[in-house]
Parts: sequence; structure tokens; C-alpha cells
Amino acid sequence: MLLTNTSWAPYIKHKLSSEQLAEIKAFLDNIYQGQTIFPPRDRVFAALFATQLKNTKVVIMGQDPYHEFGQAQGLSFSVPDTTTAPPSLRNILTELTTDIGKRASHDLTSWATQGVLLLNAVLTVPEGHANAHAGGVWEPLTDAVIQIASEDENPKVFILWGKYAQSKRKFIDESRHLVIVSAHPSPLSAYRGFFGSQPFSKANDFLSKNGRQAIDWLD
Repeated sequence: MLLTNTSWAPYIKHKLSSEQLAEIKAFLDNIYQGQTIFPPRDRVFAALFATQLKNTKVVIMGQDPYHEFGQAQGLSFSVPDTTTAPPSLRNILTELTTDIGKRASHDLTSWATQGVLLLNAVLTVPEGHANAHAGGVWEPLTDAVIQIASEDENPKVFILWGKYAQSKRKFIDESRHLVIVSAHPSPLSAYRGFFGSQPFSKANDFLSKNGRQAIDWLD
């Protein structure tokens, strides 16, 4: 399983049982047979490959991958520039423009390589069926990743948009990390506290004050 090749793997093995890890492998072996699943199998753990634990400065929590063709790339909220940005992502970039400045690309891979862990709570989705894989094998794994990030001694920022992401707050040690919460960037809720929340500048201010390099959100 590709997960074992990530820098997170040794820590995950301490959090999950061998049975749980075997269930994840069996689940992946099954779901990609005869149906369309997003992201592609080789991108399921893309967030954990792109952002190593030692480099993680910010965690942005999503729910599950986009479920339409060409969107999901294994990084929460991000889609390739060859694909139209979904509404939540457009709202994220609108808030970024107000907060810091305008970003040309809606592919957020460069955030990941700078230390922004773009983590969905659920790592796969069938085409056209949002949340269909919720409540299964993924949440124990991704909850463990949040705990591992929190237990790491380096100060971090956890950005939790919406009630679902905020349910993960219990895994975070707020005595050493900053937690930023607001409404979800979805068009259904963005005007109820997401717009104007300034998560990007707040994150950079915390990182700078704690001796960590700020994120170039416009790169």
C-alpha cells in the first residue's frame, strides 16, 4: 500500500491496528474494480506525500474529494488548473484576494509543497456520490494524522471550515497550536462568517511569531 512509503507511516502504525491498515488495503483493492472512484488510486495519499510531517506548518481540513471527473487530485479543495474551480474553491480564493492578494492558480499543489497539509477526512469518493465513503475506513486514519500533527512539537495552524471540520478540534492541542474556525466556504454558508475571517494572514502571523517561515499563499 502506497501509504507505507510516506513519512507519516511510522507514526500511523502506532495509532492504527494492523487490522485497520489491512481493512484500508482491502477497501482500496475492492473499490477500484469496475467503478469510477476519485481521486485516481495513485493519488489517494497525495496529501501525505506532498507534505511531510516535519515540514507541516498548516493543516486545512476538508470532508471528502470532489466527485466529478477531472477535479480530485488528492489534496483538499484543490483542482488542476485545467478544470473549472468548484464554488467552495472559488470562495476560498475570493477570501484570499481580500485577505492577502489575488492568486492566479486554483491548483493548490504549491501550498502543499510549502507545508500546508491539504487533508480530506475521507480519501475516496465514487463518481457523482458525495460522502458515499464516509463513516468507513478513512476517518480513523485521517483522525490519526491530525493527532500526529498535533503531537509534533513544531507549532502549527489548523484551519477548520464548517461544523464537520470543527468536529476534529478535539484531536488538537491548542496550548501550542493555533486553531482557526469559521463557516465553510460553500456558497450555502460562506456569507455566515467565512468571508472576512482572514485565515491566511492570521496563519502567517502565528507562524512568523513562532519562528516558522510564513506560507506564500499567492505562489
